Amino acid sequence: MNEQTDELSRLDRLQQGDEATFRWLVETYQARVFRTALAIVQLPEEAEDVAQEVFEEVYRTVSNFRGEASLATWLYRITTSRALKKERDRKRKKRFAFLTSLFGDDEPERYDPPDFQTPETILETDERIHHISRAVQSLAESQKVAFTLHYQEELSYQEIAAVMQTSVSAVESLLFRARQTLRKELTPYVTP
Repeated sequence: MNEQTDELSRLDRLQQGDEATFRWLVETYQARVFRTALAIVQLPEEAEDVAQEVFEEVYRTVSNFRGEASLATWLYRITTSRALKKERDRKRKKRFAFLTSLFGDDEPERYDPPDFQTPETILETDERIHHISRAVQSLAESQKVAFTLHYQEELSYQEIAAVMQTSVSAVESLLFRARQTLRKELTPYVTP
């Protein structure tokens, strides 16, 4: 059975509500979904929430999935969409908390999360990694998604174009601009 036939068979079983196939889907993709969400939201608890929401959405909507893209592409698309929404919601709550504090609310800023530190920065305490993480977070949303999918998840330009529903040339442009921005922001930390 070739890979495409196998995926169509799994998709058919998923759409019929087969629990074993859904478990396979979660076990196969949960780490990738979590890593992708974490690269965008930067908080492990929120990345876990996003991953859970992704699989809940897949379970609810798989019957509507027409197979125009691969299951992996569909999952990445849902993940990036959910993670970006969560990131925007968090920023909006943070702005609201800041405005509330300006008008005399004595409560501390409830939505001001601590700075995120990846396992690498905790283990290595390498300041450069911290600067890279912050620089990636400062990228425009579409650049951050393309950069994450390409450099962390190792997706091809074609796969990223499918996830982001854009052209390969648009992905190339996003990655080029992301690299330029990162090079400019990180040069002071790389040069001796």
